[in-house]
Amino acid sequence: QVNFVVCQLFALLAAVWFRTYLHSSKTSPFIRHVVATLLGLYLALFCFGWYALHFVIQSGISYSIMIIIGVENMHKYCFVFALGYLTVCQITRVYIFDYGQYSADFSGPMMIITQKITSLAFEIHDGMFRKNEDLTPSQRCLAVRRMPSLLEYLSYNCNFMGILAGPLCSYKDYITFIEGRSYQLQQSEANGKEDTKYEQTDPSPNIAVAQKLLICGLSLLFHMTITKTLPVEYNIDDNFRATASWPVRFFYLYVSLMAARPKYYFAWTLADAINNAAGFGFRGYDKNGVTRWDLISNLRIQQIEFSTSFKMFLDNWNIQTALWLKRVCYERATFSPTIQTFILSAIWHGVYPGYYLTFLTGVLMTLAARAIRNNIRHYFVESPAVKLCYDIVTWMATQAAISYTVVPFVLLSVKPSFTFYSSCYFCLHIASILVLLVFPLKRTQKGSKKHESVQPAWSRKLEEESLLQKNSYSTTNNSFSQKQEITCRYQALKQ
Repeated sequence: QVNFVVCQLFALLAAVWFRTYLHSSKTSPFIRHVVATLLGLYLALFCFGWYALHFVIQSGISYSIMIIIGVENMHKYCFVFALGYLTVCQITRVYIFDYGQYSADFSGPMMIITQKITSLAFEIHDGMFRKNEDLTPSQRCLAVRRMPSLLEYLSYNCNFMGILAGPLCSYKDYITFIEGRSYQLQQSEANGKEDTKYEQTDPSPNIAVAQKLLICGLSLLFHMTITKTLPVEYNIDDNFRATASWPVRFFYLYVSLMAARPKYYFAWTLADAINNAAGFGFRGYDKNGVTRWDLISNLRIQQIEFSTSFKMFLDNWNIQTALWLKRVCYERATFSPTIQTFILSAIWHGVYPGYYLTFLTGVLMTLAARAIRNNIRHYFVESPAVKLCYDIVTWMATQAAISYTVVPFVLLSVKPSFTFYSSCYFCLHIASILVLLVFPLKRTQKGSKKHESVQPAWSRKLEEESLLQKNSYSTTNNSFSQKQEITCRYQALKQ
């Protein structure tokens, strides 16, 4: 853990140096790719030793698969290989070396690399094999229409800004950043007009980086002081279960799981700050002309802590992973997309049984929450006073449901997880099943709008924001002009 923090702080300094001395206006994309890759592999080697070779092996074999298999089926083979290789590494680490340890391990970066390998494989398949009219708006604009070179591929997977903690970004965004085109704000993206105006100077990320480092400091302080005094394991303590009342037990459940989140806030916010310090992550300007550096941000803390629905929590927690799950699984699933997505999420996270208990419980909670929202919410939104009461009740219910669901994720093993659930008489499992029996779920529409209808609201909102304000342009052998790229995004918004 100390190695991880030291490496990330070094990456932060390297990011400032990279933006200052290897700016795209001063050096070529080739040099930027080489330096970003070598620094990333050095950090991986320092932090994980020779286990870092797994990153190169996984990326190298995946690239070979893409070249050998061809664009028609490479996405399937890359998906199976990358996820399978990750799973084998997780099995050996967990069941052979250090079961139950939270120390920084080499499978963490491999989870991010697996996301990049699979998402890029699908984007190349979409761009070089599928017909344009068969793609959804987001697929059309993320499609990669030329095979990346080996250097570009390794740079995307193993660059120093994201090798240790991510976050995931699209290949086109990364290449646009390396080539220095991420600040060319096309005004037609904001107002729908065809006039072309470009931002001439690079906006400074210093304020955004300083704000995120402040959040990191507060999160780390909270984790080192409060988290230790509120262990999640106390929820299954025999004396506590025997003596505490139900309200006290649920209150402690909530505060103990809330106290477990700051370590994720710290890691993800620091990773975001590193990318911003290098000049990556600029989304554009808001309506007040303020720069936005949240293109690849992974969480929104305020919305997480004040979520009034299961959906709202998922909207704002691990955002880039949620988008990855949507792009490679949810919108491509032929049946039960919600169930398939949760299963993939469990496999990707690791091989601890607690992960599978959490995500299977999450399926029930998600479907039940969706049913309640669809059938009840509209009765409580007319009056502001009634809606306030509704929001308070749903906030309490959401926090209880989230805490109840993720306990096995923290406890990891089957026995303590079932001890917790049995002590609660599986109350929310039973309640979710009863909700699904009482309230009907809206059926998915058929036909040409299949993917749109099954796409969850959180991903639609994030995709629309990305398409509206993302400042990336086509990296395609000049097969698509900038004007066509803007037209693509604008049409996507209208759809």
